[in-house]
Amino acid sequence: MSRHIYETGIIGNCAFIAHVHKNTNINWMCWPRFDSSFIFGGLLDDEKGGEFSVKPSGDFTSKQYYLENTNVLCTEVTTDSGKYKVTDFAPRFEQSKRYFRPLMLIRKIEPLEGNPHIKIKCKPVYNYGKDVLKAVRGSNHIEYSGCDDNIRLTTNATIAYIVEDQYFILKETKYVILTYGQPMEAAVEATAERFLLETVAYWRTWIKRSSIGDFYQEYVIRSALALKIHQYEDTGAIIAASTTSLPEFPGSGRNWDYRYCWLRDTYYVINALHHIGHFEETERYFDYITDISFEEGLRYQPLYSISRQKNLVEEIADHLKGYEGNGPVRIGNQAYEHIQNDIYGQALISLLPLYTDHRFVFSERKDSADLVKVALDRIEHTIDEKDAGIWEFRNSAYIHCYSNLFQWAGCCAALKIATSIKDEKLEKKAMDLRDRAAKHIEDCYDPERKVYTHAVGSPYLDASTLQLIMMNYLDPHSQKAKDHLIALEKELKTEGGLFYRYLHSDDFGKPETTFLICAFWYVEALACVGRVDDAIKEFEKLMPYCNHLMLFSEDVDEKTGGMWGNFPQAYSHVGLMNAAYRISNRLNKPLYLTTDMLK
Repeated sequence: MSRHIYETGIIGNCAFIAHVHKNTNINWMCWPRFDSSFIFGGLLDDEKGGEFSVKPSGDFTSKQYYLENTNVLCTEVTTDSGKYKVTDFAPRFEQSKRYFRPLMLIRKIEPLEGNPHIKIKCKPVYNYGKDVLKAVRGSNHIEYSGCDDNIRLTTNATIAYIVEDQYFILKETKYVILTYGQPMEAAVEATAERFLLETVAYWRTWIKRSSIGDFYQEYVIRSALALKIHQYEDTGAIIAASTTSLPEFPGSGRNWDYRYCWLRDTYYVINALHHIGHFEETERYFDYITDISFEEGLRYQPLYSISRQKNLVEEIADHLKGYEGNGPVRIGNQAYEHIQNDIYGQALISLLPLYTDHRFVFSERKDSADLVKVALDRIEHTIDEKDAGIWEFRNSAYIHCYSNLFQWAGCCAALKIATSIKDEKLEKKAMDLRDRAAKHIEDCYDPERKVYTHAVGSPYLDASTLQLIMMNYLDPHSQKAKDHLIALEKELKTEGGLFYRYLHSDDFGKPETTFLICAFWYVEALACVGRVDDAIKEFEKLMPYCNHLMLFSEDVDEKTGGMWGNFPQAYSHVGLMNAAYRISNRLNKPLYLTTDMLK
């Protein structure tokens, strides 16, 4: 069972994310951006990945937990000589009417019992482990040079012990502050404690201002906190995951770099943020998407960097061993070259809140007629075209049911917008393209099996077609929707409630692990067709597949329950949030969803 690498928590402040293992090591951290080289990468190579740990001299046990309703992580370590706690956080709070989110990692190390014998080890690397940074000792700091800017460790611990890898008795609280670029010159103890108090207060206030129902509230809170720090606040982009090359299953070669923003996920992310009532994050993400929309021609890329860079050339870092020896380690993602035609509809749906959410003022939607026209032109240009689909097949192309579903939904959104702004020409174009997309969807229907297949002329089933129900293409109360759901669950669902994306062979053979967001889509579909008790039961089956901190991976092994794929996967958490919201609203009140407005 693949568990030990997933025995980590994440901390972050919307400028960077760090992974803290239960053994106290920072086993993954990229600086200065989400998609920069790692400076700690033991996740992919325990020899070349560097280390930043606070370990005891002998055997130990540990437990890990978040301070309630925060992204502040505590690791308690128990040894024969004593017990101590490491509190890790990335400062984030409001200061001078702006959010203070420096490239700064703070570690508070405090004795709890006895006389723990510990060693603080800090060995950053760069250029994906090819370069070991040079340590230069100062009076109360260590400067690490050799990357784009200097990294500094400032501490009240004995510098010699850190530089020379020596153990010492932890008698009083020590603070270790790692910074990139601008060094920390203020008093160590007072600054660290103030930053900790203000960061805890920020996160707890953020949660209090969230709209989160009672249904599995603790899990939804953790998912919301995880999703929040996957947003690169400077641009508004939300990445799929902060890691690269964690395999979907052993020896699969399905090792992808997920440190980018996929347009195919726009609808799901915006829904999740709407559901918890966080307008600011939605607006930042919306700005990121609309900037891309204005810049591009007739085609979007499926994904972009956090700063909208297009050229994401995929390279193999063959000097790294990979997770548990599973290569290759990929940097960049070749999927940026793919044709993926659902994304035009995704962009149009993202415009819909401008007309349904009155927190947007008129001036913010004055140019949207041009955006709608351009988006419809893009759909017209691609609507009869084969593409790589949502799962980004590298060597095959189809007219995918899912791609046309989002073209259909995008046209429905465009029709609503055109009606709102009284543009009859746009209305006519939206209706014509909507009907053409619907024709392609209906060409995927198999009347004998009473199910929609994944593509025109294909017999294979695909979990993405669950969205036919959630997007209201199929009336959720109709027998056709119920039959479609039954056929999918019969073929793709496991006894443990997990769900395969598909079971046919692709470019890399036959998938061996389930895809977690598909299981949450299944839960949503159950709630939509009125099988609420089943939805609750299936949702509850999924909760044990998280780690000790309620964080979820991308993939799960049906047989062992092992976690695989990049971790934590932002869209697994988005799936959880949307499924919980769907159930909560079915139990308590009428459902408000963007897609309800497409009808």
